[in-house]
Amino acid sequence: MREIITGADLRRMIISAAAAIENNKQALNELNVFPVPDGDTGTNMSMTVNAAAADLRKAEDPTLAKAAKIAASATLRGARGNSGVILSLLFGGIAKRLKEADSCNGTLWAQALQDGVDAAYKAVMKPAEGTILTVARLAAARASDAAKENAFIEYVHEAAIEEARTALANTVNQNPVLKKAGVVDAGGKGWLTALEAMLAAMRGEDVVVEAPGGETQVKESADFSDFDTEDITFSYCTEFIISRENDRDPQALRAFLNELGDSLVLVDDEEIIKVHVHTNDPGAALHEAVNYGSFVTVKIENMRLQHTEKVMSERELAPKIAEPERPLGVVSVCAGAGLADVFTNLGVDAIISGGQTMNPSTQDILEAVNTVPAETVFVLPNNKNIIMAAEQVNALTPKNVVVIPSKTVPQGVTAMLGFNPEGTVEENTQALTEALSTVDTMQITYAARNSDFDGYDIHEGDYLALYGSQLFGTSQDIRVLLKSLAEKVRDEGKEYITIYYGADVKEKHAQKAADIFADICPDADVNLLSGGQPVYYYLISAE
Repeated sequence: MREIITGADLRRMIISAAAAIENNKQALNELNVFPVPDGDTGTNMSMTVNAAAADLRKAEDPTLAKAAKIAASATLRGARGNSGVILSLLFGGIAKRLKEADSCNGTLWAQALQDGVDAAYKAVMKPAEGTILTVARLAAARASDAAKENAFIEYVHEAAIEEARTALANTVNQNPVLKKAGVVDAGGKGWLTALEAMLAAMRGEDVVVEAPGGETQVKESADFSDFDTEDITFSYCTEFIISRENDRDPQALRAFLNELGDSLVLVDDEEIIKVHVHTNDPGAALHEAVNYGSFVTVKIENMRLQHTEKVMSERELAPKIAEPERPLGVVSVCAGAGLADVFTNLGVDAIISGGQTMNPSTQDILEAVNTVPAETVFVLPNNKNIIMAAEQVNALTPKNVVVIPSKTVPQGVTAMLGFNPEGTVEENTQALTEALSTVDTMQITYAARNSDFDGYDIHEGDYLALYGSQLFGTSQDIRVLLKSLAEKVRDEGKEYITIYYGADVKEKHAQKAADIFADICPDADVNLLSGGQPVYYYLISAE
């Protein structure tokens, strides 16, 4: 039985954890109960921990403290979504405890796990039971008790895993939504997966990334290093692998991507489609590609940044921080050219492309904040799963960062209407935050899978309507949902309605949707705008 671990051991343990989560990310995604196409817990956790694995692979024989620090820094900057941020905080607490250590036994490891839990709970304003926090907390507590019985790290870690399994199984009873669906918490399952893979590596049985079909993947991605990117026409190098799930002809995808960018490489067989393309709109590429199957891997890199910024010793980009020219600035997250134009016209300085299914990382938000020539930068996440990632930025930049907890794009737009560039930080914080409650958000998307949710019998491909954060209705006829939403808005006495139609909606169809609202709400002012957003056919704001 293993008594201690060193830096080389911790390095292997975290790389093994990253591989395990990567292998299981789709299963983790499918544990998400809500059937909208936003079930990305596995994807977010995988991208977060793989940021650490990538940096650790380049660290030759690191000390224990160094390996822990690399993992903490990389996961923090690469954190995506709430689950990814919590994962990064767990690793951050571990690194804090190990910063002075050359080796780690069971006693120190139990303390490190507890420090990770403490860091995660401190960051979450209203911790809920039946989540990754519960699983991590109970596992750490059991590790502490086990360390008093036997100080060997393998014994302590194995005890933590046993408790994590028990805690995970109980999450179905702690959360009413999970209980109704009969599933465990996705984030908690992800943390258990990581712990199990770390134990396997501790025993010399490292987990490796599997290619589709179960074969060991020799490389994590194709080597496109021969491409010349010195003369850059398109900004983003976009690579992904799709697991083929239908009979759509990949040549149609090839034709679409050829129009979207250059340097296209598309290889396909009976199981996967593998793509490399340079484009200015990676979101459009991914949105089209998802019609062919589920993503296995996705990587998007900004080639302009790669060529204009120096690479730091730990492969972190050297920060380029704009000197303050004014007191206040704003950064906003959204997906779609039309929505980006709306925010820009309202005075937003920098747009981060992202939203549902495309949660930007803390690093993405940090880079955008650093480009704004202001002392204080307000951040509008416009998505509940991006707020925590945004909240980590303030500790990474000399600028003062204030996160306005907008959960939808309409909330972000309404907040910007109250932004006063001549006002104080306190005045704007209060005004922007208070504005969030003045607008109701409606969204229409599609069901990503079959589900029995909140009394609705939902079938894959059905249209889904959301009012606020609640499921409002489901139908195979989008007009039925539009009429029901319009009636709700009329009954609520709303006076201003703005409809943003998505990338998959033609203008003539969007006009018919606007006409439905105008007919049912004759006393309201109805505006129609092209949002260009993926995934959601309509985003509707009512005030």
